[in-house]
Amino acid sequence: MRNGNGAQLQTPAATRAPVRCAIYTRKSTEEGLAQEFNSLDAQREASEAFIQSQRSEGWVTLPERYDDGGYTGGNMDRPAMQRLLAEVEAGRVDCVVVYKVDRLSRSLLDFARIMEAFEQHGVSFVSVTQQFNTTTSLGRLTLNILLSFAQFEREIIAERTRDKISAARRKGKWTGGHPVLGYDLAPRGGRLLLNPAEAQRARAIFELYLAHQALIPVVEELNRRGWRTKQWTTRDGKPAGGNVFTKNRLFRMLTNALYIGKVEYHGGLYAGEHEAIIDSATWERVQQTLHRNGRTGGAEVRNRYGALLKGLLHCATCNAGMIHTYTVQRSRRYRYYVCINAQQKGWKTCATKSVSAPAIETAIVEQVRRIGAAPEVLAATLRELRVHASEKADQLRQEEQALSRELRRLNGELVHAASLVGSQPMTDRLADLQDRIATVERRLAEIEKEQQVIEAEAIDEEDVAEALRQFGPVWECLTTREQADLIRAVIERISYDGSTGRVKIAFRAAGIHALCHGGNRE
Repeated sequence: MRNGNGAQLQTPAATRAPVRCAIYTRKSTEEGLAQEFNSLDAQREASEAFIQSQRSEGWVTLPERYDDGGYTGGNMDRPAMQRLLAEVEAGRVDCVVVYKVDRLSRSLLDFARIMEAFEQHGVSFVSVTQQFNTTTSLGRLTLNILLSFAQFEREIIAERTRDKISAARRKGKWTGGHPVLGYDLAPRGGRLLLNPAEAQRARAIFELYLAHQALIPVVEELNRRGWRTKQWTTRDGKPAGGNVFTKNRLFRMLTNALYIGKVEYHGGLYAGEHEAIIDSATWERVQQTLHRNGRTGGAEVRNRYGALLKGLLHCATCNAGMIHTYTVQRSRRYRYYVCINAQQKGWKTCATKSVSAPAIETAIVEQVRRIGAAPEVLAATLRELRVHASEKADQLRQEEQALSRELRRLNGELVHAASLVGSQPMTDRLADLQDRIATVERRLAEIEKEQQVIEAEAIDEEDVAEALRQFGPVWECLTTREQADLIRAVIERISYDGSTGRVKIAFRAAGIHALCHGGNRE
């Protein structure tokens, strides 16, 4: 506005458009939030005083509170922050005021996204204790430098935490995980305390195994007695554990070194701080028996009896795997494939139960022979191969998408956990998250390789016909071990329905392709 002489007049504050200021506060932990005047209140009071000092510029405090108590600044998973961003997008905020920059975010990437959202909607940003002007390049550079150091500090904390967990395990300390039958977690964490009643039950389970010399009879006896696995209450107050025993659960219990007072870490055993339940002699007898029964997965028990369908045969009624086993009667060995569900939970739970190994193996080999001799069956097999390859590609894509989402979520939780490090439960959480992230990343790498293999394989009808025609002559020249390798190379899965006697074979495109080209070279 100008006067009659053309001079510029100052615009009264009362006629200026108000600058609507939203105050955002945050505290990483919930400690002290129940107090009458807590950290969030202190941050808001300082911010309100600063806005009051800018009253002449038209600044006004919005009444809505944006308080995130107990939330890390390492990610955007904060309810008040999400409400604030929604208000910014709706155009109801002109300026965001915080006590310190790291209250808004401690992640450089998240901070850049927040600043981008602010700029898009014409919203300025003010830190009360650190005078920055985000409208200038120098102000933005300074903020980014500060946040880079904040992110570096979180990563250093995570590395130190991993080193601390590694050192603790080597010293035999309890560093977290699910409690086991016979022990309770100390009230303050970090130690296992003997539970006398459960310890007596654990000793009885070890003795039962030595008496029966097999897992299934012990599982049946434990379930008959109504015994369950360890039951406990999580930090959220939810009940956990207390499951019925299965073969796998019993095996994990019998091979858990905690019961002899030791802690396992990266394949080594270290003397633990907790009291042992099982003596060393009993432990060694149990391990030797398990080893003799082939539950170690060692090379010495790997397909010793020429099970052609090992790892391929599945029970169609239970959708579970069928494992190879045998019985000996009058010095003669009888081989079978047994449904895992029936073996672990009892024969009444499965309609298939078991099948003679020689009978099913002969049937599968004859079915593969017939495919090469019958054109109509060959054409149907080729269609199934193509459909299977397409379905496998779709499954891999879906799994890849799901794992990518899971990886983003786990990384967010890791950043959150790193900002709260300091207590034993949180260090346990960090270790668990890092292990899960590594597992997801390994699987994503495997999926990428599998996708490349599917794309590189081209199924040609003549190749398939030639490969299956060669199957018969080649088969007769192979040893038992080579026959098992060939079966696994050309077949991906076999489903057997014991109630109807039907068998369904899913072929492996890569194996058919390799068999054909290998035969041509010979």
